[in-house]
Amino acid sequence: MGYLIQSSIEYFAKATPKHPALSYQGEEMSYRELDNRSNQLAHALLANGAKPQDRVAIYLHKSLELGVAIYGILKAGCVFVPIDPFVPEKRLAFILDDCGIQHTICSDALLSNLEQALANTAGDIPMCIYGPCNPQVSIKQTPWSETAKFRTGLPDLSIIDQDLAYIMYTSGSTGVPKGMMHSHLGSNTYARWGANHVSLSASDRVASHAPLHFDLSIFDFFSTARSGATVILVPEAVTRMPASWTKTIESEKISVVFTVPFTLISMLEQGAMDKRDLSSLRWILYGGEPFPPKILRRLMLKLSKVKFSNIYGPAESPSCTCFDISIPAENSSEPIPIGAISRNSSGIIVDELDRDCENGEAGELCIRSSSLTLGYWNRPDLNEKAYLMRSTHGPFPRVFFRTGDRVIRRANGNLDYLGRMDRMVKIRGQRVELDEVELVLAGHESVVEAAAFTVPDETSSQSIFAAVSAKPGIEIDETILRDFARSQLPNYAVPLNISVRTALPHNSSGKIDRKLLREQWTNETG
Repeated sequence: MGYLIQSSIEYFAKATPKHPALSYQGEEMSYRELDNRSNQLAHALLANGAKPQDRVAIYLHKSLELGVAIYGILKAGCVFVPIDPFVPEKRLAFILDDCGIQHTICSDALLSNLEQALANTAGDIPMCIYGPCNPQVSIKQTPWSETAKFRTGLPDLSIIDQDLAYIMYTSGSTGVPKGMMHSHLGSNTYARWGANHVSLSASDRVASHAPLHFDLSIFDFFSTARSGATVILVPEAVTRMPASWTKTIESEKISVVFTVPFTLISMLEQGAMDKRDLSSLRWILYGGEPFPPKILRRLMLKLSKVKFSNIYGPAESPSCTCFDISIPAENSSEPIPIGAISRNSSGIIVDELDRDCENGEAGELCIRSSSLTLGYWNRPDLNEKAYLMRSTHGPFPRVFFRTGDRVIRRANGNLDYLGRMDRMVKIRGQRVELDEVELVLAGHESVVEAAAFTVPDETSSQSIFAAVSAKPGIEIDETILRDFARSQLPNYAVPLNISVRTALPHNSSGKIDRKLLREQWTNETG
């Protein structure tokens, strides 16, 4: 048995049993309690028919039970599938069906959503829910009080570090989400790198700001546990309110944060930073999208004793580059580099013919790493396209993942991020396929064509806008279209504005002219 994700919990349950592993709104759970409760959940899962490598959904808001769910599923030899608690019902149903979920860790507040989603799945999924106990719901339920009756010892299972550990779903260009498969080995590679780079120790209090279905959360939970430190679970409501967020940093004495530029920009502009004691902060990591240097400079001057790092890596291979930042020069417009390839990873930059690019020549970044995804769940078509094979002098070819990101390597080895090669965009750090947005809007019965595009917003990030053409003689209200999109897309992927037109512009090749639509919107709004 190799070093597994849960091995850190087992180690610190013996080494520092009373030290807090998790903290949520003032309530703490020690490493010993987390180890015991996750063992009990593992036994409950096995007793209810769960088998090694079964997929188990985690459908919870932030809570101490989130940690119990993660480690309990892994200790049962199963695979956890984090699901956004705010996900639309149709998307929830798709993930449950696609992944063959038979067990779910759920909260009482979300139980009715789950039951409705199950009614829309293609097959008859025998569900066993752990957490609430609601007699009005027909699904088989096992309340937390029942799991407490199981023994606290670790289940005797054969698990190796190359086994599948979790599947994370993200937006897909074909209109349906795609699930990225990660092993214990890959996750531990990422966690070890993060803990070492930031020099995490037991005294650190690391914010779990990102939701569990967002890959930043893997650092929050697993790098922290690897160091015997404490995860501070930040309630969803707090993450949306900059002043409450800075108050949480102060009251919880948070020392390390990994988040997206949007959160940090909002914190600077609306977070009442001058009224807070943020002296506990020692390191801020950000990723997901570029950070405007001028705004970053202002934040770094306010937090002059805090180290900052720009972390790059697709969810398929997280944190494959890193750049530790010095305060940008005043009025600098130079983009912040994404850094050099991290340890235990290697990368090449290729042109459109898959030929190696020289330094200073832009191309697609391709990565090989032990943190790399095992592939996409149930998607052999995507797996075939996602990898580049390179022959070597040895018996095995090197396999690189095509990130779809355009970069350029400077003479000092650092990479600059230039943008995407496809229509995937980052909105508040979350991946959105614009093709999926278009497919959803075009699916409305009154729509002929749909186009989605991005425009810069006031936070120096970008927002999604869309335009549709209506069927002749039919008037469509934008509110109806937004509600229709919201029923199938996560909130961050719903267009901020939807323009209804009699026809959409097309270029000479017959394709929708999205560039012209963006220009027209800019001219119309000044």
